[in-house]
Amino acid sequence: MTETLPFRYLFGPGPGNAYPEVMSALSYPVIGHLDRAFIDRLDRVSAGLRHVWGTANARTWPLSATGSGGMEAAFVNFVEPGDPVVVAVNGLFGERMAEVARRCGANVVRVDHEYGQPVDVERVLAAHPSPKVIAAVHAETSTGVRSDIAALGAGKGDALLLVDAVTSIGGLELRADDWGIDIGYAGTQKCLGVPPGLSPFTVSERAFERRVQDPRSWYFDIGLLGGYVGAAEGHTRTYHHTAPVTMVAGLEAGLDRILAEGLEKVWARHEAAGAALRAGLEAMGLELFAAEGHRLPSLTTVRVPEGVSSARVRAHLLDRYTLEIGAGVGKYAETVWRIGLMGPNASPASVTLVLGALGEALAATR
Repeated sequence: MTETLPFRYLFGPGPGNAYPEVMSALSYPVIGHLDRAFIDRLDRVSAGLRHVWGTANARTWPLSATGSGGMEAAFVNFVEPGDPVVVAVNGLFGERMAEVARRCGANVVRVDHEYGQPVDVERVLAAHPSPKVIAAVHAETSTGVRSDIAALGAGKGDALLLVDAVTSIGGLELRADDWGIDIGYAGTQKCLGVPPGLSPFTVSERAFERRVQDPRSWYFDIGLLGGYVGAAEGHTRTYHHTAPVTMVAGLEAGLDRILAEGLEKVWARHEAAGAALRAGLEAMGLELFAAEGHRLPSLTTVRVPEGVSSARVRAHLLDRYTLEIGAGVGKYAETVWRIGLMGPNASPASVTLVLGALGEALAATR
């Protein structure tokens, strides 16, 4: 017997709640992955992704994988054994970038930062005289910090700039072409307001010309994928894999929803919700974790008050309000909460709900 899962207010680091239009689209009939109707949809989605990425890259498409698959694809297609790769590490996902680069055989040059701090652009650019790749996270999900990708792009020189935009795409300013992003990957489950399962991916022509010709991953080989998505044109496509057709329909609905509202208005909505949440948390006497001036609107990190059990508060919120917030990561697992206001949850109503429920939970669990 199929058990119906409970509804949750998803105010953690992701996934977030999906836009209603997306959930409706997930009930569309299943069609073939080479059906002309699906190819047309795939092309529309790729065009929508160019808009939210801020790029004209022909090779922009929804990779059939989660954001972590996008990260894997980004490195295996551009990093060969011995390549110098500079990785800015200011949180968990920078750590993962460094690990994936290591597994590709790169000469990894880590530039470590204190968690909660943005990337130090000068240190990153000075870390190696001629790296093949410079990699950084735009919006670090583990710490709630936004870093200056435009500055990295301005100083990258001949290097390829590889960027994680999982928690930023569709929720805060992102301009891949203007900022010099050569390789970018993201996820659908956060500010795009779509369930997890696809990785919005983009590659510049400059990067594509310097790709690994025979990458270790067949599935993520962008040279092979290009005959099916991205730069491919018309209805005649080279079969590569069975695309998740229903997820692509959901992503199309999410992109349509965002673009109908207006991308810059969506960014502003996330900024307003994040600012209101931060103000409310500080009014409750709570201390924010991420560096001031670099805090994400889509994901707020707050220190757990001394003497309060992080796990008890989160369990109370889930049991009493069916509301989820996230724990911190690593050494901050018990001392930091991560509160996401992404996609449809970036709203005044969500701010009021989170602040009211958290206040009651703190009082009930002390």
